[in-house]
Amino acid sequence: MNNKIQKITPNLWFNTEAEEAVRFYTSIFKNSHINRVTRYGKERHEIGGISEGAVMTVGFQLEGQEFVALNGGPQFKFTEAISFIVHCENQEEIDYYWERLVEGGDETAQVCGWLKDKFGVSWQIVPAQLSEMISGPDPEKSERVMKALLQMKTKLDYNLLKRVYEGKG
Repeated sequence: MNNKIQKITPNLWFNTEAEEAVRFYTSIFKNSHINRVTRYGKERHEIGGISEGAVMTVGFQLEGQEFVALNGGPQFKFTEAISFIVHCENQEEIDYYWERLVEGGDETAQVCGWLKDKFGVSWQIVPAQLSEMISGPDPEKSERVMKALLQMKTKLDYNLLKRVYEGKG
């Protein structure tokens, strides 16, 4: 038994797609795995009409972060109010995560590197240095980056952001 428990674990509520979503996410993030799958018993089946033996939760890990995916029914949907930020070292990583996560999802009308995957979960794919660029000690550099960032309607262009930050773009 694992004696060390992560203090806070995000719980993602799906209708019936928890296992499919987890397999999708663990296929994208290299340092990831499924920890456990629990199934609904007879009690839930009688109360909510969910089939006995159906997947209830899937515990999984992405890049060292523990998550739980729950098949809880159609009552709740994901919104952009909660998103996951993926910090990338270069444009190649931004392209990789963006292209994989947006597959079957929605990239329209998103700004600042946001996308919505095919399950409705929102992700922000950003350069690891973005926070430093927009909150650094030089307000002119930060403002230039914010202006460029707000004009990017889909995937971020890290090289352009770097040039703008350095005053070369």
